[in-house]
Amino acid sequence: MPDPWSGPGWRLTLTAAGFELVADGAAEAFEGEDLSKLTVTRWWFGRSLVIAGAPARRLGGLSATDARTLRLAIDRQRIRADVLAGVDRAVEFRDRFEELLERHRSASRWISYDAVSAVLTLRPDDHHRMSTPRVGQALTSQEQAAVAFCDADHRSQVAELNDQIRAAELLARRDFFDRVEKSPLTDEQASAVATFDNRVRVIAAAGSGKTSVMVARAAYAIERGFVAPDRILLLAFNADAAAELRQRVASRLGALGLPHEQVQAATFHSFGRSLLGKVTGRKPSIAPWVERGRDVEKIGEIVDRLRDSSVQFRFQWDMFRLLYGRVSDEPDAGEPDSYDRRTRLTGFGTYRGDTVRSEGERLIADWLFLNGVDYDYEHPYSHDVADRNHAQYRPDFFYPAVEVWHEHWALRADGTPPEAFTGYAESMAWKKRIHRQYGTTLVETTWAEIVDLRGFDDLARQLRSHGLTLDWNPDRAIPGTAPLEHEQLSRLVRTFMSHVKSSSLSRSDIAARLTRQGRATPRTQLFLDIYWQVHDQWEQELRSADVVDFDDMLIQAAEHVERDPEVAPYDLLLVDEFQDTSRARGRLVWALLQGGSKYLLAVGDDWQSINRFAGADLSLMTHFDTYFGPSQTQRLQTTFRCTQDIADVASRFISANPTQIAKVVTSANTRAGRGVTIVRVARREALERAIEEHLDTLAEEGRRPSVDILGRYRFDQDLLPPRTFSGLDVTFRTAHGSKGLEADHVVLPNLTRSTYGFPSRINDDPVLTLAMSEADGFPHSEERRLFYVALTRARLGVTVFTVAGHESPFVLELLAYPQVTLVGSSAAAAEVRICPGCGEGTLVPRKGRYGQFLGCSRFPACRQTVKA
Repeated sequence: MPDPWSGPGWRLTLTAAGFELVADGAAEAFEGEDLSKLTVTRWWFGRSLVIAGAPARRLGGLSATDARTLRLAIDRQRIRADVLAGVDRAVEFRDRFEELLERHRSASRWISYDAVSAVLTLRPDDHHRMSTPRVGQALTSQEQAAVAFCDADHRSQVAELNDQIRAAELLARRDFFDRVEKSPLTDEQASAVATFDNRVRVIAAAGSGKTSVMVARAAYAIERGFVAPDRILLLAFNADAAAELRQRVASRLGALGLPHEQVQAATFHSFGRSLLGKVTGRKPSIAPWVERGRDVEKIGEIVDRLRDSSVQFRFQWDMFRLLYGRVSDEPDAGEPDSYDRRTRLTGFGTYRGDTVRSEGERLIADWLFLNGVDYDYEHPYSHDVADRNHAQYRPDFFYPAVEVWHEHWALRADGTPPEAFTGYAESMAWKKRIHRQYGTTLVETTWAEIVDLRGFDDLARQLRSHGLTLDWNPDRAIPGTAPLEHEQLSRLVRTFMSHVKSSSLSRSDIAARLTRQGRATPRTQLFLDIYWQVHDQWEQELRSADVVDFDDMLIQAAEHVERDPEVAPYDLLLVDEFQDTSRARGRLVWALLQGGSKYLLAVGDDWQSINRFAGADLSLMTHFDTYFGPSQTQRLQTTFRCTQDIADVASRFISANPTQIAKVVTSANTRAGRGVTIVRVARREALERAIEEHLDTLAEEGRRPSVDILGRYRFDQDLLPPRTFSGLDVTFRTAHGSKGLEADHVVLPNLTRSTYGFPSRINDDPVLTLAMSEADGFPHSEERRLFYVALTRARLGVTVFTVAGHESPFVLELLAYPQVTLVGSSAAAAEVRICPGCGEGTLVPRKGRYGQFLGCSRFPACRQTVKA
């Protein structure tokens, strides 16, 4: 392309940003918007460069070829002017990005996500507009390359280089990784340490050395000069874990000659309390009932005072505990739990000891019992009305004192029955017609009315109008099915409170969730009415005593750090047991990461999340990126504790939970072990003797092994033989209390199906989802994680004790695993037949009117029978 262009008395030259015109001895630049003033036109006597203005100037003398090339040059420079800022930014972005990679490559230092993000902000947003062929023709080859570079997958380039840097670090610093702990770090442990990104989630299997990774990470940061010792903070879940971290940091960093005195290790609670003392000048006092673990008792005390001072609260509390504590959301829901041998009816047990057909009828029967009303259930109607289409009529309830009949209809609020109730409307019409025909008195209720508190008010009015006396007494001695205990409901209130306070939820927040989740049922509203009254009293007691609870303390600490990150100037944050982190702890972690380039290493195992009742929210770990930002995930999948058989059984069991993070656990324990054994005794009374025999056997093996007996509840200790065993170190703990501990052998003494068995039937109430993330909906998911924890405490062997006909569903699941051995105390106990009907129970001998047969152990929930 010719350059310059000229004519009589003028000369036009290309510049980087436009053109320079020299005419009549004067120079003039045309750049940016001024380029629009230049055009090339054909005139009478030839072609001219025209400069717009008042008046316009016309510079002639251009040849046809020069005119054509000048038009192209003007168009090219106009395009360049339009995209020049973006092109310059693309060039700067490429240079800065390549400089970042080269700097970290030469220093063998991991390139962090946030460092890349800072450079990526330089990439022009409109780089796609600059990639067209028309724009490309206006750019130099270097500019074209810079624009094309903007379309590259930069994160992948960084990931590839980071892999190379990590591999180089593991090789070059092998001596450090071998000496930082007493035993050399494995490749996966060292990899977790060297992955020095801003946010790293370490999924650590049981016994995989997560503490070693945390200590080594602190040492690595100091040794490499990445972080100063006084800007490193390790946070633990409890005081024992924090003490272990402090000891390990001091001993291991000291052994390497690294400065460690200013590295801090604390529990969340102690750190939050110290921070508040530093910021406010006054360290807060913890409520004594919280600090001593008496928070559920405190809830009970508040409830007692409210019941004494408020008739309305007493009624609400008693109604929820006695009637609504165990009711489903649909008229045909619920699992039968009772069988009447006289009537051969399978259904739902009542306080009086009857068996009724539905949960709605149980609600009414229990309410009648608590009101002292005498009733007959399904008493034959006073007239013989059987015909070829109907058996003799038996209304739901009959009140003999006043000769009044009562039908309870399984109808929703819209007046419809469950879809499975074929012919229900016709049956209702026939029954009502019978009462009109014979002039008998009929009282009617519906499911929708009864699950709403107002339905009982209407029933009370109807019964009183017919002459019945109601004497409400929630303290009546109950001979039949046991109600929800005061302590259980107090614990539910406290768990709900932990999540409400941890997430800083207000009444309006809960109300909004109630609507959004579609849980605005009368039962839920009743619970919330109870809860907020207790909540307000709890808060009043804190204010009166000038104390705080743990949730308040953590939230207040987080708020101070959010306002001013420099009150907690830490650059490297290492958090233990992350699967048990509450929302309040999570908020404090998030706050500590604000203000500059910070590094988080969160270590935990979602398979071991067992503290939902105490406010833990597993979603903080399973949805880590959502809460804390894009992250790296490392896995520690080698266990140094369990044998491979135990690891395989435990992993297969917990992997059935649908929301767990997948991992493949490999054992480095090569010792010969017993694996997992199930001992099945014929009767519950035989458990103690069977456990005793097992402990005697372990004692005879010598080597003084340690044995942890892990009960689901403390009272499982009653199953232990009341004597010591020479040659054994035997300790009883609850499964929850065993977290973080280990022993040669683990004994699980009561894997049975019962309210207080394992899994426990005292389930989380669905109201909890209003204050926390949704549970996964999988049966016993939290109990399954607790069972996994119990299994993985063992180095050499796990022995599970159960009772024939009362086996825990966990036992039945384990029996399908090839690594599990079944031992029976008798020939019958050594053979297990799974129920072909439900697949959740076992077939046990029963005796009926026609002799022996086999029935499901889950009877009456399952009525499957098999010939003996």
